[in-house]
Amino acid sequence: MSRPEDRRIGHGSYLNDRLRAGLNGERDGDTRESAAPDRPFRPALRTGPRFSRDAAQRPILVFEDVYKSYRPGAPVLRGMDLTIERGEFVFITGPSGSGKSTLLRLLYRAETVDQGRILFLGRDVARLTDKSIPFLRRNLGTVFQDFKLVTSWSVFENVAVALEVLSLPARLIRTRVGEALERVGLQGRGEDPAGVLSGGEQQRVAIARAIVAEPALILADEPTGNLDPQLALDILGLFEEINESGTTVLFATHDRSLLEVRPRRLIVLDDGKAIDVPAGVHSESEDYDNELPL
Repeated sequence: MSRPEDRRIGHGSYLNDRLRAGLNGERDGDTRESAAPDRPFRPALRTGPRFSRDAAQRPILVFEDVYKSYRPGAPVLRGMDLTIERGEFVFITGPSGSGKSTLLRLLYRAETVDQGRILFLGRDVARLTDKSIPFLRRNLGTVFQDFKLVTSWSVFENVAVALEVLSLPARLIRTRVGEALERVGLQGRGEDPAGVLSGGEQQRVAIARAIVAEPALILADEPTGNLDPQLALDILGLFEEINESGTTVLFATHDRSLLEVRPRRLIVLDDGKAIDVPAGVHSESEDYDNELPL
């Protein structure tokens, strides 16, 4: 009997059958997992410069006068201006309904702006054609609060799908998925059904899926919201390790305890505007009173 990782996508049927199974996972009880090995995440897919010389000189993200609303007279984002440089780790926070998830959904083109521009490496995301959107998303790795795993698939299959859509050779997929699972502390768990894992382990699988194709930018949408405090710190540590390898990370959360772990740039969304706090929650910035509901 062939292993799941040895199967190839025949005219897209294998992948399509998998995707029809659905992308919403179920959360089981959390247990403590072993820490990820202490070694850098080694690039394997991309060698040499990852972007053109021109693109490499630009900020990775620029928001220019961005407006987004879902009902008249109540914009979620109101003329937001923001620049994210390559290699930054940035927290995005604010009260419920402040636009944290909306901001991320605009980035991966699940939604479009009502006004203004979002530039990813100099390209206007809203003006991309439908055929170009998959190429945008290949440069983004997204991690959700509810994991978005297919619980009937194996751990390996859930991670490998991010490379199978690129039609990479099966041997490279096996190698790369194995390295990603080792990076998140799940080495040897590739054959396990995703549905039997704890919540913390499922989130590690989701992170492995997000990083396996070595994207330029990781978007984390409340990735610790379903985890207990210690597991949340462990998951934050994984994102920090990913960032240390050079990947830009946007981490949306309302958990103030995570914001206090260490000083990092903080974007506070309030009344549709973005308050930039470069030194984090302990900043003495005049624009941030440290009392906003986080």
